[in-house]
Order: sequence, then C-alpha cells, then structure tokens
Amino acid sequence: MEPVDAERARQLSLFRPLGYQRNSCGYCKSEDGSASYYASSVAVRPEHYGELIDRGWRRSGSLYYKQNLQRSCCPHYTLRLEASAYQPRRDQRKAINAWTKFVLGPEYMRKAARLCPRTREEKRHRKCNFDLLSAVHESEYSNVKRPIDPETKRPLEPAHRFEVNIEGDSVSQTKFELFSKYQTKVHREDVSRWKTKDFERFLCAGIKRSPAKPTKANADEKKLGSWHQCYRLDGKLIAVAVLDLVPNGVSSVYVFYDPEYEHWQFGKLSAMREIAFCIENDYPFYYMGYYIHSCVKMRYKGDFRPQYILDPETNEWDPLAGELTEKLNKRSYVSLSRDRSRSTNAEDSTSSQPIDSDINEEELSLFDLHMPGVLTMDEVEALDLDHWHLLYHGTFVNMSVTPPSHLSLSHLADSIQDLVGWEDMPMNNPQSLKGIIAELAAVLGPTLVKDSAVVLFD
Repeated sequence: MEPVDAERARQLSLFRPLGYQRNSCGYCKSEDGSASYYASSVAVRPEHYGELIDRGWRRSGSLYYKQNLQRSCCPHYTLRLEASAYQPRRDQRKAINAWTKFVLGPEYMRKAARLCPRTREEKRHRKCNFDLLSAVHESEYSNVKRPIDPETKRPLEPAHRFEVNIEGDSVSQTKFELFSKYQTKVHREDVSRWKTKDFERFLCAGIKRSPAKPTKANADEKKLGSWHQCYRLDGKLIAVAVLDLVPNGVSSVYVFYDPEYEHWQFGKLSAMREIAFCIENDYPFYYMGYYIHSCVKMRYKGDFRPQYILDPETNEWDPLAGELTEKLNKRSYVSLSRDRSRSTNAEDSTSSQPIDSDINEEELSLFDLHMPGVLTMDEVEALDLDHWHLLYHGTFVNMSVTPPSHLSLSHLADSIQDLVGWEDMPMNNPQSLKGIIAELAAVLGPTLVKDSAVVLFD
C-alpha cells in the first residue's frame, strides 16, 4: 500500500460509479430513449470538473453524467463560447437596455440627462458601439450616478434599487421559495414535488468551492467551485443564477427567477451578465450547458455567438455554424471528425450504429457499446488501474488490495475481499468489479484516473 498523505488526499476527487443506464427523455418524452453513463460524488475539485465538462460531462447536484449521443433520441451536445469574442445580437442588446430603462425609470433618466449631460462624442460613441461590460452594470445601484436634485436638494434616485452579488451555493428559505414559485408557474410543476432537501441536493450541493472563505490573503484569487449569483430589486430576491466556476470557464447550471419578471427575458440578461463575468475575471470560456438542436426551446443558446460544439468522438471544438448546422438539420447525431474520415458517398448513409431492440444495453460492457468519447479497452489497459486509489472507510487502498499496514486481509470486510484476484478479473465484464472500475476509467479519462479515487463500499 502506497500511503496517501492528507494534502494529497485533499487534492483527489472522489467518484462512485453508477454505470450505464437508459432512461426516459424529458424532451421528446420517449420511454427509454436517453442513454448515459452515471457517477456520483460529493467531492469533486473545480479543475477536475472543468476536465469533465470538456469531455462532455454535466452534473445535477451530486449526480454526474455523460450521455451516449450516438444511442440517444435527443443528443445532448456540449456548448462553449469564447467570452472575449462574444458579439451580442440586436435582440440581446435590446433586452439589457430595456431592463436598464426599467430600473432607472423615465423620471430619473430625464433629470440625469439634464444634470449630467453627455458630450456629443459620448453620444455618438454610445449610439455606434455596444459595450457589454458597461451595459450589464449600468443599472446596478452602485454604478448609478446620483447628482443632487435641485428641486429636492437630495441625491437623485433611480426608480428601483438593483443589486447583484455572488455568494456561496448555500440554501436559504428565500431562495427555496423563489425556486418553488418559478418551478410551479414557469414549468407547471406540482408544488408538492419540491422540498427544501430536494432543492438543496439539486442546486446547493455543487463542486468544491475555493477559496472557501475570502481573506486578505486570497482576496485576489480567482473564484472556483459552485456559486449563486443573486439578483435583488428593492431588497427583494428576484433571480438566482447557479454557476460552476472552473479554471478555464463559467458553467451555467440553472437560472430561476420570479415569474412576475418573466417578460424581462432573464435568460438573456443572465447569460450576458455571465459572459461579462467571464471577461472581467479572466475565465476564457462560457458554457451554457447542453444543446439539443431538435429542441426549439434550446435554439436560443445558438444565438450567443461565436458558439462551439464539442465533437462527441474527438472532444475537439467545432463552430456551431455552416457545415455543422447543416448536418444537424438533417440528422440528430453528428461528429464532424467521423464524417471527415469517411468517403463522401458513405457520409449520410451510416450516421449511427443500429440498435438491436432485443439487446439490453445495460447488460453490455461499455467497451462493446463503442460509446463515443470514451477510452477503448486497449487505452484503459495502458492505465495503471492497479494503483488507482480506492477509498474504503476513510482509508485509501489500491485496487490490487494491498492492505494498509495496520490491517490484514482477514480484517477487511467481505465486500473488499471481493477484489482478491483483481489481476485475473475480466475487464470487459460489466458485472465484475474490475469491469466496473474499467468503465469508470474509460469515461473519466486518463487525467481524472490519476487525480481521483473510487468509492465502492462506503
């Protein structure tokens, strides 16, 4: 057993393999049309989750999953936008400008224009140029100019006091009540479906946050982990954007808001603010979550440009435009890398592998399914799985079951004794422990295998 010191243990992410499953699709409503590999964890480091996102993973609370796009009815493609290159469309500019006018109010804007007039050059520049950072912050109370009103002899006040702050992903009754109101009014869900513990598990149990507590020493460090960006109007919480901050980007998890403000298009407002947050805090990319080309409600994500889609087979990024868009209009599963490796004649005739309805995919090895974007069995065999850490009742052991110095095999539980004979276990048997471990390694990739530990029995 190679000892793992406390510092190294803190640097490891923990994953519990749940395996490959078929489930109903929330988009086309097919009974078992969606297929994904699942794992769970309550301890994933931000840099490791960033690695997973770039391999096609997403999370819902402590549940992590990577879809098999080739065998799903509505393929979920990973999106990424280069924040500094973002070019807002006219409708997006109109949305943020309309919100600013609402917050400031006509009376304030009229008086402010008189008391703090813009120069001719400023007016011309503002008319011809849209500054994203200025636009998203203009309505914030701390940025609002408040000259002395000669009529009242007091500082000029906007119609509303609008404030935005970012805080840890903690649960509160106010957040839960807003979330419940949003789910029942916007998504038409039964109010009894959601309890505080469900909300906490869904949106308040994210990846590890660092620095956990701001101090003078780490005040300038980049925020990482799971956070809530909270919008308040006149002191009332009206919207929350749930964000995962990883070293190379901002991942939008969920946005919920007071339905009374639905017509202000908070989806657009929050996305623009999050892109601005990327630019201001040196996060290169903005991830808007999964994109389903056949889902009309998701098409708006493609309106934030330049947008890129993760190739499901090579994990490379292709522009969501031109060739890729044309192919997505014709078929649900598209891998440009695969298409380019084939002859033109075969391109559209074999877009996906046929699924034998008599075969239960969940009983097959992941390696036999040829799931796009995962390691082959040969690639997994090249990894050092024998020394991949296994967390067992707070102690790290190797897969080859070399016990810690203070334990002997006779003292280990029957469950971990099942690893005896590890070397002879078949890797392509999904029911064997080695098969379970190998599939997890294939989906996580080599970097995460090196920097993580597996939880099986705890």
